[in-house]
Amino acid sequence: MGLDDKISNKSEELKGKGKESYGKASGDESKEAEGKADQGKSNLKQAGEKVKDVFK
Repeated sequence: MGLDDKISNKSEELKGKGKESYGKASGDESKEAEGKADQGKSNLKQAGEKVKDVFK
């Protein structure tokens, strides 16, 4: 569960960065905001994984 989740979360973060970059380049503010939101969700999930690792 741990490694797969970490890979999935990192993948989601990278997708978010891609959306944000696309939004900035194309002037699409909603896509940029969506990318930032995806990154935020991913960062929260990664923080949760780190907390789980501490208590193992």
